[in-house]
Amino acid sequence: MKPILEIQNISKKFSIQHNNLPYLSLRDSVKTIFSNSKNKEEFWALKNVSFNVMPGDTVGIIGKNGAGKSTLLKILSKITPPTTGKIIGRGRIASLLEVGTGFHPELSGRENIFMNGSILGMKRSEINKNFDAIVDFAGVEKFINEPLKHYSSGMQLRLAFAVAAFLENEVLIIDEVLAVGDAEFQKKCMTKMSDVSKSGRTILFVSHNMASIKQLCNKGVQLQNGELIYNSTITKTIENYLSTAIKTSIDGMIPKNASSINTGDLKFTMFLLINDIEEPIDTVNYLAPICLYFEIESLIEVVDCFMDVRINTIDGIEVTHSTNKYNASNNINLKKGINSIKCKIKNSLQPGKYSFTIGIHLANGATLDYVENILDFNINNLSNKDKGDYIYNFKLGIVRFESEWETKSIEFGNKIK
Repeated sequence: MKPILEIQNISKKFSIQHNNLPYLSLRDSVKTIFSNSKNKEEFWALKNVSFNVMPGDTVGIIGKNGAGKSTLLKILSKITPPTTGKIIGRGRIASLLEVGTGFHPELSGRENIFMNGSILGMKRSEINKNFDAIVDFAGVEKFINEPLKHYSSGMQLRLAFAVAAFLENEVLIIDEVLAVGDAEFQKKCMTKMSDVSKSGRTILFVSHNMASIKQLCNKGVQLQNGELIYNSTITKTIENYLSTAIKTSIDGMIPKNASSINTGDLKFTMFLLINDIEEPIDTVNYLAPICLYFEIESLIEVVDCFMDVRINTIDGIEVTHSTNKYNASNNINLKKGINSIKCKIKNSLQPGKYSFTIGIHLANGATLDYVENILDFNINNLSNKDKGDYIYNFKLGIVRFESEWETKSIEFGNKIK
């Protein structure tokens, strides 16, 4: 069986103009066209990316912001051409990259369905066949003859997704655009994409939500700085992506480029998992408390800030979130210079591997520093209460709550249950 998509050594170059002047005169603008300006910089958004997609595959494309994911999808969707390389496609492609792409605000919802379907290469008979299903899924039946400019952004998104998903194309390409929908709509879309996949059609899906990607996809492609660095099953690709995130060093020092969000007013400089005698560790027994140590270097004084710790599974599912925000006795005030903070979290995590994400915020919610997946750790299959080990050959959920059991009959009126 031949691949439905062959991506062969795709590269994409952009020219970035560095000019200190906010405006140029017409004469200056014309001069720059014919001059070899030293202010131009070449930027390669993609570099020799190659992989194949087989019919029926659902491929999750993952990577940090700026990795080249959206550029790749735009090339596959023929929105922009590659600088070098080629793509061999053996099927019609429908793409949903931005809300409203390919829609006209002055046309009605009905007219936009037919116009967008035609753009995607569908015959009018195919559009007619799926028209009622598209309108029903989008939930816009009442407004189907109204101009699209009167639709809310959510209605436009639902209609755009419905057209792309219900028409009979062989390949469906979807960017993170679904993240703007409400929770109910996102769930509906995931169910629909799962149905599309089961029908034998091919899906390429970009998202930062590892749980959604793992739920939908069977294959994974990881991009980093425009290059393909991993291509395997989705489980292995997610694990590789999370394991290659910037981590603390063995002494707990946080790399300068680790922050996902930072204002420059302060930064995390050290983060450690510690035991009862304050030694660094990477493993905690089941039911033992999780003890953390932070150092924060601040250029300002901060009153009543709040910190949060998020614990994720190694494949990106957020398990729990701890913060001092809702406990007045745990207020944190930071001085200029180095601040040391300890935190103890009750633990009922199942044995396995997990990762910490940490953040610090002002009282109004503004983020000062936020670092994702900064430290991996393990929960042992060993009880911390001298009750023996908890040994299973398979994992039963993510958390394990303690419970009390007794044999007892309860009398409810004349009935005993």
